[in-house]
Amino acid sequence: MKLVLASTSPRRNELLRLLGIPFEKRPSNADETHPRDVDAVQYVQKMARQKGFAVARADGEWILSGDTIVALDGRVVGKPADEAEAFETLRALRGRAHDVYTALCLRTGTDDETVETLCATDVHMRDYSEEDLAAYVASGDYRDKAGGYAIQHQRFHPCTGVTGCYANVMGLPLCHLAVLLKSVGCEPNVDVPQVCQQYNGITCDVYPQIYRKEITG
Repeated sequence: MKLVLASTSPRRNELLRLLGIPFEKRPSNADETHPRDVDAVQYVQKMARQKGFAVARADGEWILSGDTIVALDGRVVGKPADEAEAFETLRALRGRAHDVYTALCLRTGTDDETVETLCATDVHMRDYSEEDLAAYVASGDYRDKAGGYAIQHQRFHPCTGVTGCYANVMGLPLCHLAVLLKSVGCEPNVDVPQVCQQYNGITCDVYPQIYRKEITG
């Protein structure tokens, strides 16, 4: 198996490496512009598929693609284009809960067959000050991030907690991915919940339920 990650995201790259599976990165040029009032789940699943097919080059490649979005009150919140949008987005999220969805699509073999999964996490944002917000935006870390924030950012520390998978908010829900890989006979040779918790410095209560879920594809 030759695995291709259809992404150049440093976060997805770091998380995927935890599974010990060799892979190469390949950027996707899929158009990520989302229309207004689109269903968040349908959109993220569609984008995950499009990214995978956009990087396909040869038969025999296994391609892992994913897309992560933030949804506030059912509305998709995109990646801020500039500092002004970052301020607007993070002020809208401040002190509230929102949903983070990641869709994963694994293309296997030569017949464009895919298996897919979807992960949803509720994120609870803290009531950060304007000073905290200004310092974070000035750092530039908001760039190329759904919702304009990184949950793992130690100085900004944007969230008070999550209900669901923490790694999902970073862009790659590892337990969901492990189940997806196992469904096609490629089970990682590591304790996925353990390496994820160690890497992120967290305690996870949801991985037993994730491993019992069925994969649809």
